Parts: sequence; structure tokens; C-alpha cells
Amino acid sequence: MSVEPYREITFDKEGDGPAGQPAALAALARQGLTDLVVFAHGWNSSPAGATRLCSDFFEPFPGLLAPGVEAGYAGVIWPSMMFTGEPVPDYRALVTVLPEKEPVLDRLTELLATAPADEAAFAEFGALLRELTDVAVDGDGRAGATGPREPVPAFLVADPLEVCALFTEALEADAGTAEGFGTAEGFGPAEGFRVGVGRYWKGAREVLRQATYYVMKKRAGRVGESGLGPLLGEVARAAPRVRVHLVGHSMGARLVAYALKGLPSGTRPVASVTLLQGAFSHYAFAARLPHDPGRAGALRDLQNRVRGPVVACYSRHDTALGVFYPLASRLAGDSASLTRAAGLLGSDDPRWAAIGHDGVQAVPGTVVRPLAAVLRDGVPASGCVSVDTADVVRSHSDICRAELARVVVSAARTGR
Repeated sequence: MSVEPYREITFDKEGDGPAGQPAALAALARQGLTDLVVFAHGWNSSPAGATRLCSDFFEPFPGLLAPGVEAGYAGVIWPSMMFTGEPVPDYRALVTVLPEKEPVLDRLTELLATAPADEAAFAEFGALLRELTDVAVDGDGRAGATGPREPVPAFLVADPLEVCALFTEALEADAGTAEGFGTAEGFGPAEGFRVGVGRYWKGAREVLRQATYYVMKKRAGRVGESGLGPLLGEVARAAPRVRVHLVGHSMGARLVAYALKGLPSGTRPVASVTLLQGAFSHYAFAARLPHDPGRAGALRDLQNRVRGPVVACYSRHDTALGVFYPLASRLAGDSASLTRAAGLLGSDDPRWAAIGHDGVQAVPGTVVRPLAAVLRDGVPASGCVSVDTADVVRSHSDICRAELARVVVSAARTGR
């Protein structure tokens, strides 16, 4: 580990941690620390990979701190998987975070490897995805999630071949090779996109990632609200003077944001929050949704539980959030549009964008700054702040940057 003192905070998929973990973290906080920086990783396939990321991310911090600042560091290690803008060929690695689904993952991996040009194989693929995500379909074709009530993404219950075709088009459009839906060689007016179906296994690979995104989206929120939030409350009671700074990447940004929801009433230990390429809605903190003023964001006004700023770093170069996050979000909310590719591809509908794509939206008073201005002038002392980091962040996982460490330190008011 590149920094000391450092502790790891571990949670299972329900947000439960080992006995004694809150006491151990509180004991660390009482050892003369003024500040505790807590970092939650995104989708990683192994705890060891998450620890390496924590070490790489924290490495610049000691050289950035002002005299008199005594900082401690903690990494939140939670059962997740890799989610980057690049292909992830080893789908069998999902067993490490979904061990109870091993037979399902084995068969999904086999289908993706063999890519049979057979509509029945796509139907089986869709059924396996529903089993993977615990989505049940009744005799009338209605879908529901088993366990806690959750909205079910339409792409999990729609025609799997149509869905895979849409994701193939999105991949090709992003690569600059798409020819337009329904116009590629081999398409005919009668057969439509059902000719040459073997091509759509390319999209099927992305559909699997989006299905696991649905699983991990629920898990990250649950770990944050039920695990990290209450733990921080215990630390605050044991070491009330320590200032906590939450940092999260991708789904880890969702996790630390939902920790604000899980803080015990009356406690405000969090002095700053920095969200790096956050994989959740840019309207999360909004009191009113622009397209539906009767509804609020899932984390409405929770920025007020932070004593300092809530900083959202975003980059237009993040393909994972700029292309596939909104595509999955649209499919989750509008099953009719599954048959209208033009309404899904190349659309800038703001309803579906991620906070890591264009920052905090629909929160009055949000400050927007380019990275250069923040590095020169610092982060505002409070409120929501959106920082355009495109000058240094070139992909979804490009976060181990000294410039981003400086943003965190500035938000924390601990810098030189």
C-alpha cells in the first residue's frame, strides 16, 4: 500500500461487514487523525485488484497535504465486477461476484464463445439473463424482480434478438462503422434484422454487461446505504472531530453517494464528497426532475448532509457512460422504443445521462468549472460542483491521476 495509515473496509453484497470493523476504523480515526479519506472502487473482478487500485489512487496524496494535516486512508472493498469502456472477454470471472449463478454463467459464456446463428439461441440467452438478474416473467408475460421491489429494465424482458441487434448497432456506431439500423448488407424488407443473426452476438456481449450493471447498481446502493452509511455514523460517535472525505469511482461513486442516505439521523461526519465518473443519474440530487416536476432524484437534497462540497468529475471521453449507460437507461424505461433504434442511437435525451458524463444537473446553484480552473483556484467550499476533467480523463477507468487527487484534496480543504 502506497499510504499509511490505511485500512480496508469490507462488505458483502448485503452491506454487512465483519464483526469489529466499525471499532477498528474508529480506533484508527482516534489516533491523532484530522481527516479520513475513504475511497470506493468501481467494478473490479477481485479484491486484490481493488486494493491495487486504492494504492495507485492514494499514492499522490501525502505530497499534496498541508502541514498539520494528519490523514488516514480507507478502501471500501465490496463484491463487484469490472465495468470499463473496453471489452471484458473473461465473463467466467463473474463467478467471483455471483457464485450462486455459476451454472447460468457457464452457459452464457458458452453461447458467447460459440455465437450460434440461431434465433433459438438468442431466446435461451434472454432466459439466462433473467435468471442471472432474478427477473421472473409470469404466464401473461409480466415481469417482476424477485426479492426487494425494483423496476425491471425492459431489455431483460423484451425480444432478446431485437435487444442484441440494438446493442450491436450502438457498438458499431461508437466505432464509426454503423451503417444505420436495418440497412446493413443481408437485411431485406421482409426479414428485417433477423437475417444474419450471428452478427448480433457482438451486441449480446454488451447486453450481458448491462445485465450485470443492473445487478451491481442495486448492490452498490445497498452496500452504501446499509453498510457504509451506518459505519460512518459509528465512527462519528467514536471520533467526532475527524473529518471524513468520501471518494468513489463509477459504481463506487453510487456507493458513497448512497452512504449519505444511510447516515444515522443527526450525524454529519462527511466533510466532502468527490464522484469520479459516477455511474448513476445526473439528476440524483435534484428536488424536481426537469421532465417530470412531480418527481425527485433518488438522492434528493442529500448534498445537504455534507459539510463541504459534493464534486462530480466528468469527461466526454467516457464511452461507458456516454453511450452505453444512457442506452441501458432508455431500454430500462421504455420498452416500446426497443423496436425504434433511431430513437435510441445518437440521441441526446438528457433523461438518461450519467453524472460522470456531464456532472450534476437540475440542482440550483451548481457551479461548473473546467479542471484547469479548479487546479488554479480550488474547489468552492460548499454546494454541488461539476468539474470537466476531459483534459486528463480519456476513458472510464482513467482515474489514477495526480490532477484528480488534487481535486479531492482541494474539496477536502487539506491541500497546501
